[in-house]
Amino acid sequence: MKIKGFTLIELMIVVAIVSILASIAVPAYNNYVLRGKLTEAMTELAGMRVKLEQYYQDYRNYGSGTCGVSVPASPAVKYFSYACELGTSDQFFTVTATGISTQGTGNFIYTIDQSNNKTTEISGGTPINCWARKEDGSC
Repeated sequence: MKIKGFTLIELMIVVAIVSILASIAVPAYNNYVLRGKLTEAMTELAGMRVKLEQYYQDYRNYGSGTCGVSVPASPAVKYFSYACELGTSDQFFTVTATGISTQGTGNFIYTIDQSNNKTTEISGGTPINCWARKEDGSC
């Protein structure tokens, strides 16, 4: 009678191969998911800038005391909280997207201003003069 099946060594080799593949695939997948979350901030900030410029065309300022447009809020946005601040006069603005730590974006702060200057601050470090698309700060 012939016994069919796998030996313990064969099973151990398969488990080792799957473990090696998983150790490579899981971090790559997590980075892919993070990049998808970061696009929310870039999209919302660009949209807010357009709305503020449209407001400026109508009223010749970006708001009176507060920004002339409302900031995106939950449930429309999920990964960042948004704030709009006017400068010393109503001719300047800065819109900020601050990552929500429980959503995995807490290390990121994105900003844009009336001159379309874009910055990213990652984990309290030195601001980068672009919108970083990855956690390593590359744009």
